[in-house]
Amino acid sequence: MAKIKKLLIANRGEISLRIMRTAREMGIETVAVYSEADRLSPHVKFADEAICLGPAASSESYLLGEKIIKVCKQLNVDAIHPGYGFLSENAAFAKKVTDSGLIFVGPSPEAIEVMGSKLAAKQAVSKYDIPLVPGTEEAISDIPEAKKIAKEIGYPILIKASAGGGGKGMRIVENEKEFEEQMERAISEAVSAFGDGAVFIEKYITSPRHIEIQILGDQQGNIVYLFERECSIQRRHQKVIEEAPSSVVTAEMRKAMGEAAVGVAKACNYYGAGTVEFIVDEKLNFYFLEMNTRLQVEHPVTEMITGKDLVKEQILIAEGNPISFSQEDLKINGHSIEVRVYAEDPKNNFLPDIGTLETYSRPQGPGIRVDDGFEEGMKIPIYYDPMISKLITHAETREDAINRMIRAIDDYQITGIETTLGFCKFALEHEAFRSGNFDTKFVQQYFTPEVLDPSFSDEEKEMMVALAVEFFTHAQSSLKVGESQTVKESAWRKRLD
Repeated sequence: MAKIKKLLIANRGEISLRIMRTAREMGIETVAVYSEADRLSPHVKFADEAICLGPAASSESYLLGEKIIKVCKQLNVDAIHPGYGFLSENAAFAKKVTDSGLIFVGPSPEAIEVMGSKLAAKQAVSKYDIPLVPGTEEAISDIPEAKKIAKEIGYPILIKASAGGGGKGMRIVENEKEFEEQMERAISEAVSAFGDGAVFIEKYITSPRHIEIQILGDQQGNIVYLFERECSIQRRHQKVIEEAPSSVVTAEMRKAMGEAAVGVAKACNYYGAGTVEFIVDEKLNFYFLEMNTRLQVEHPVTEMITGKDLVKEQILIAEGNPISFSQEDLKINGHSIEVRVYAEDPKNNFLPDIGTLETYSRPQGPGIRVDDGFEEGMKIPIYYDPMISKLITHAETREDAINRMIRAIDDYQITGIETTLGFCKFALEHEAFRSGNFDTKFVQQYFTPEVLDPSFSDEEKEMMVALAVEFFTHAQSSLKVGESQTVKESAWRKRLD
């Protein structure tokens, strides 16, 4: 087993800082990399050493894999942790890291490659008893043939880019008339976004929930699942609120999903931390969606309910250690919720908002965790994902976790930019979320910009009217005094003249 003594984190912001904290607790030295735009970031200050990779653009800094490996050689680094985003799911980078004699804190390049293609992933897991959404098993470009398959599956159907993610290269087709146009658009978008025009067809689940299973595997072949996360509150196909456990998953369903996730991991000889994502229909049937071969943004909610540090487990596994606990050792403790605090304007279609954090004060108290990478006075750069932080709460029950989150949102003071905090509070207070009766269409079903406008109770309205009357009366009285004073002054001046 290779002991990691020095770790480079090939990332930025909150995830870089979060990884460094665990590494420091483990007695591991850390190296930060940063772009010119991030030179004053907290993760740069926290690290034992820091190296500037280049200008702000990711293509000139955080995506320079060969330069990052060169830095590792110069500083005698043992291992690289990619975090998420950037190079974290780049099989070619992972291979270069291992070929150079460094440890990649993540899965094998082969596992990343298989699961990085939705089609390859479906083919790999088909050997196991894992539910799959009805659809094509291979890429398809022949429009007449594709149209025939779509008819057999039954509309609505979903055209998806094999190399896709974040909703790119994805088209919902309601009927046969729309098919050709949407197919051409999906292929064009897939080529533009991923350089790969391969698309496939699936049955479209009309009211889906997005539920995922956290897994851990070691290099000895042991795999465990650390329960589920509910990730159905999304905008533009990207998550905003996550929780663990899900309010609709029963013990039997949890076991079935967990075992299916373990099967997915076995299909690619997976080791490290990974997430198997499922789509769940209105009858609570679940189907394999994809596997993310990295740490997820929402991993803290799993940490809160299991008491396991997933980054620590990643590092131990990368060193060659077996998982230190069994499936039977894992228990769900309470409930946890995470909201992603984005520099976005919910009133303007969640468009990114740039500016300076004029006020930045984090909420505190029992059961509250903030993972962030910013400080008051810092600018939000336009070059990267607009996430400011992740706000996480933990409590004994789901209701208590929700109430604690609402209090934490109220206590989170951010000025200078628009954020998603107001939207998150709206969602948490909504009856659909409170009851657990929601799906991925929550935003389009319930949210309009007007719901974030200030609302007042009848009692508050009466009080404001009374204050307005009092103010008006006082102003009128002052005006009369002023007029009388003016008359007296005029008469006095006449006597002087």
